[in-house]
Amino acid sequence: MRSLISFAKGFLSFFPKADILEKSRGTGGSDKANYCYGVWMKHLTLMYEGGVHQIPRAMAELGPGDSIGIGLAALLSGVDHYYGLDVVQYANKEKNQRILDDLIPLFKSRAPLLSKGWPDYSHLLDRNHFPGHILTDQSLQESLSDRRIELIRKAIDGKTTKNDEISIDYIVPWNNKSVINRGSVNLILSHAVMEYIKDLDSAYDSMYYWLADGGVISHQIDFRSHGLSGKWNGHWAYSERAWKWIAGKRVLIINRQPCSMHHNLIRQKGFRIISDYKSQLQDGFPKSSLSAPWRNMCEEDASCSGAFIQAVKPKKSRLRSEFRN
Repeated sequence: MRSLISFAKGFLSFFPKADILEKSRGTGGSDKANYCYGVWMKHLTLMYEGGVHQIPRAMAELGPGDSIGIGLAALLSGVDHYYGLDVVQYANKEKNQRILDDLIPLFKSRAPLLSKGWPDYSHLLDRNHFPGHILTDQSLQESLSDRRIELIRKAIDGKTTKNDEISIDYIVPWNNKSVINRGSVNLILSHAVMEYIKDLDSAYDSMYYWLADGGVISHQIDFRSHGLSGKWNGHWAYSERAWKWIAGKRVLIINRQPCSMHHNLIRQKGFRIISDYKSQLQDGFPKSSLSAPWRNMCEEDASCSGAFIQAVKPKKSRLRSEFRN
């Protein structure tokens, strides 16, 4: 049944204004403050565990989705400059202001993080289930000041520039690496987005270009079929001809690339991996039932349903990476 629905959606994508229906579906999750709070804390906590012990001064997020809530959580933690890069405009000022209103009490109360998702990072939190070793009372007093929150509100409304103390730059669509200046950000984050990017080589090349020396990329990647099949790995069972019909002209469609593709590109571009978590499933189609070339994947790729990867751009010069101390 899911296969028939997938083919039907691919067919409908060839008709005019089909993108309006796609946009109306939203992306799920990022329009809820609790979700944005948890995602940001996960990336931040695991980055700290990987050896990066500063709040980044500037960050970019690929595919923020229904809101820029993850970026707002970062700003409330002490980040000064945020870039949200998407291919379809989902977020808007009213929604972002509402998410900010909902995030502020979570930070002020040091709301406990219930690490039910993957990877589990609960052992890295304090007894109150909060990363108090990273976001100290002193740092939060500064980042949650009335003045700073008012600057974030102005940035949401587009009343600030990159030269101001706080800035938000929401870029839709982003087409090439020129949208962000070279070496100007310290963190690039994505959450269930990299599996949708068509040109991964170009994307990782852009990330290396945007990052300052010592900067970090942090990606949680979902390698499952995203509802395109009844099996978690069913997207690898479709032939190339069938996949062309399923993909159609949809803007958002998974790229079907396995985990090793990301690892290889990350290393080829010059990054050094500091965190590498994988989730595995064994209940999908056997490799013999997959289409070429997927049936020739290594066993690790064939069973990998998700990955959480963080990597650093090495410091190759005397230029100091700009982090907030």
